[in-house]
Amino acid sequence: MSDQIKHECGVAFIRLLKPLSYYQEKYGTSLYGLNKLYLLMEKQHNRGQDGAGIATIKLDIEPGKRYISRHRSMASNAVADIFEYVQKKFADVQKTSPEKMEDAEWLKQNVSFAGEVLLGHLRYGTHGKNSIENCHPFLRQNNWMTRNLVIAGNFNMTNVDELLQQLYDLGQHPKEKADTVTVLEKIGHFIDTENQGLFDQYKREGLDDNIKISKLIANDMDVAKILRKSAKNWDGGYTIAGILGHGDAFVMRDPWGIRPMFYYYNDEIVVAASERPAIQTAFNIPIGDIREVKPGHALIVKKNGRISEDMFSEPQEKKACSFERIYFSRGSDADIYRERKQLGRLLCEQILKTVDHDMKNTVFSYIPNTAEVAFYGMVEGVHKYIKKYQRDRLLNRDDKISEEELTEVLSMAPRVEKIAIKDVKLRTFITQDADRSEMVAHVYDSTYGLIKKNDDTLVILDDSIVRGTTLKQSILKILDRLGPKKIVVVSSAPQIRYPDCYGIDMSRMGEFVAFEAAISLLRERKMEDVIVNTYEQCKASRTKPKEEAINHVKAIYAPFTDQEISDRIAKIITPSTINCEVKVLYQTLDNLHIACPGHTGDWYFSGNYPTPGGNKVVNRAFVNWMEGKNQRGYN
Repeated sequence: MSDQIKHECGVAFIRLLKPLSYYQEKYGTSLYGLNKLYLLMEKQHNRGQDGAGIATIKLDIEPGKRYISRHRSMASNAVADIFEYVQKKFADVQKTSPEKMEDAEWLKQNVSFAGEVLLGHLRYGTHGKNSIENCHPFLRQNNWMTRNLVIAGNFNMTNVDELLQQLYDLGQHPKEKADTVTVLEKIGHFIDTENQGLFDQYKREGLDDNIKISKLIANDMDVAKILRKSAKNWDGGYTIAGILGHGDAFVMRDPWGIRPMFYYYNDEIVVAASERPAIQTAFNIPIGDIREVKPGHALIVKKNGRISEDMFSEPQEKKACSFERIYFSRGSDADIYRERKQLGRLLCEQILKTVDHDMKNTVFSYIPNTAEVAFYGMVEGVHKYIKKYQRDRLLNRDDKISEEELTEVLSMAPRVEKIAIKDVKLRTFITQDADRSEMVAHVYDSTYGLIKKNDDTLVILDDSIVRGTTLKQSILKILDRLGPKKIVVVSSAPQIRYPDCYGIDMSRMGEFVAFEAAISLLRERKMEDVIVNTYEQCKASRTKPKEEAINHVKAIYAPFTDQEISDRIAKIITPSTINCEVKVLYQTLDNLHIACPGHTGDWYFSGNYPTPGGNKVVNRAFVNWMEGKNQRGYN
């Protein structure tokens, strides 16, 4: 992606189902769980580079000993920093008493993080404060073991105001207006309620031994019921993993399946992660053995090891995030790899039409590195066209073909080159705007000598175009130096027109070049009344219940065809200093759904939000833009 955007966080969860001594004996280390957690997190480092954190819980620790450990980091390589911190604790043991490194029970009793339940998180901040306090996992602490809660998640709630009010109504006073706080406190409240209900029940039954009652509560807590009550009014996209202090654990997924979550278990471990290949790699698990947490369900692992997948909210029409497939998730997932190639193939007809099927004078390339897989698919599609062309030329003729013409037909092939090169080591450290712009212009470099000056058309594939700033400030200027007649910028994703409110850092209307294009066309055609009317409708919708809200911002795009928007985008992103013509092509929504049939969540393209709160967010985002407020459209 030429315009980098921050996005969903990553979650990693492990529950060891055997004593630590089992892993010491079988795998030669009591740190089996920690080692696997490190692998799970490193294999998902693409999902968060603003910070990371881990927490572990030890089962059946006697009173007076610490059983919850947590460490968070905002270092540039946060995952490595965290595990270096943890490793030092064991390195000290190795140095002073090496024999104790083989004593699993001693490690559990005496060294932090030597626990059976492990939770890791990688954070990408959206508009929240980027401080260590904002790094997951979060703790809600209590002297009652069964009232402690640790959570980490990949989520945004659209109705934080409503959820906060519910907490106020319960008598709580949250210290911060944030969805992480509301989620933590909401689950925590119903954990407290469940504890008190069970305590009162056992007292009514005549039990007087509070120690026995505590053990019964730990055994009998209904985690699914707690989650059902907690999530009753949540509106958003989420996967949330949690551990209760005594060892019960859960991994829950929103009813629309917006955010991803996969899991696997056998008689040794339960593991869950935001991306499937992380589990495959860390545990050498075949793809067919890994399951997806169903929408509206929670994977629940009781302290006694019982595993279930329970419904906590009625599943809705599945709207899994399509951006996961286009860009966010790593392409090492088998299905995602195939889908990205298909996205490239489905662009071929548009591309070939735009270049007049001129293979001789067209060079195909891509923006590194995330568009690479889609590029392979596009090239396969071009090869397929060429084979058909060759077949038709050779079979559908009455006369004998000349040797010269035969050579020309058979030698036809796409000119595929790596033109754009990203200089990942270049840093825009200069603070003055003019100097920074000059540095940004050189983040990409190009390969010289491959383009026939003033003759060739250069087709350059990107996986999405959000703001278009990098194309304008850097890439197109650099590519123009090669002397192409025309540059065709192709996006394997459709036009991004609307804000996201479920985890992606795309929440302000003014950041989208497609929105800028539509506004520009409205003003050019003296249709400002559409802008004003949309503003009035969006403002009026704020007083309505979110269930009645509709997306009024669709009216901004309604007067124009997709091609009109694309042509205006080309005009916007074309630097005034370049010589060649620039054309912009986008994937169609229909083709997106053909390529990614299992991930139909496309609200950022279509404006069709899966949850009621999404429509409230897009309307608020438009009002913010009209009023010049540089803030996100959700709380």
